[in-house]
Amino acid sequence: MPKPVLDPLRLIASAHRALDIQARALEQLAAEFTADSQSPISEALIKACERIFACEGKLIVTGIGKSGHVGNKIAATLASTGTPAFFLHPAEASHGDLGMVTGEDVVLALSNSGQTEEILRILPLLRRRGTGLIAMTGDAQSTLAQQADVHLLVRVEREACPLNLAPTASTTAAMAMGDAIAVTLLEARGFNAEQFALSHPGGALGRKLLTLVSDLMRTGDAIPSVRVEADTKEAVLEMTKKRLGMTAVVDQQHRAVGIFTDGDLRRALESSTDFLTQPIAAWMHPMPACLGPKALASEAVHMMESRRITQVLITDHQGVLIGALNIHDLLQAGVV
Repeated sequence: MPKPVLDPLRLIASAHRALDIQARALEQLAAEFTADSQSPISEALIKACERIFACEGKLIVTGIGKSGHVGNKIAATLASTGTPAFFLHPAEASHGDLGMVTGEDVVLALSNSGQTEEILRILPLLRRRGTGLIAMTGDAQSTLAQQADVHLLVRVEREACPLNLAPTASTTAAMAMGDAIAVTLLEARGFNAEQFALSHPGGALGRKLLTLVSDLMRTGDAIPSVRVEADTKEAVLEMTKKRLGMTAVVDQQHRAVGIFTDGDLRRALESSTDFLTQPIAAWMHPMPACLGPKALASEAVHMMESRRITQVLITDHQGVLIGALNIHDLLQAGVV
């Protein structure tokens, strides 16, 4: 049998049709919500959120097939936004994993038909434990919908699949409803960016919100510094040796009283032929930009951007120099 030849125009038309069907499914789902909270879906959403919010255990999401994939994603989104949740495969639940479920938990079961055998099989056991049940189906008369404490009706007119068989629009609608629940609970809990970062320490946001200056700063002999009595030649040599594009200037108590940078060196070259023999105090910037070691690395980024500088000094509460940080350290850490 000859291999069919792809028609670019038909490809685009098929993709557009699939996206249009899924977009209309979401529009229809959103239209069912009313501002006065009196529509069936609005009331169900409120009850579902109240049950999850009051749950003293965990939210356990379950589903099989495509609904299982959607449920896995919903559980992950909830867990990362302040609602303790995990995914439980209903088939595995019948073979021991049901031991993870307690009477303090709430189960969110996904099934478009509402007749998924693997889920229906564990319902009596959930009831025996006293576990709450929220169902998300496309059929209000299904067994799962009828046995649930709360039923979220998420139905679509048709699937994006031209055969109206492969779960496409229905899974998109179910995932969107799961996201809506997660966002609603997030706002109800007052969940903020810092809390989000604690669940995402490996991500870019986590690095920005959790990394401290003390985690990145140069310390000990790696800090370029000269005494305020030093001449400019000594400062230039220190800058060259430590390769940070600057040197701190400190007093007898090792408190930071100034900073001498590459930019200052260029200005000195333009202004004087004998600048190397002059005291560093003549060329340094007094009152340098400083942060404490417990400041967030993102604060260092903000300070550098607002002051148009590329280095900051790290000092303790008495102004004693304990570290140094430049833009390359922040870039290497992925904070910028």
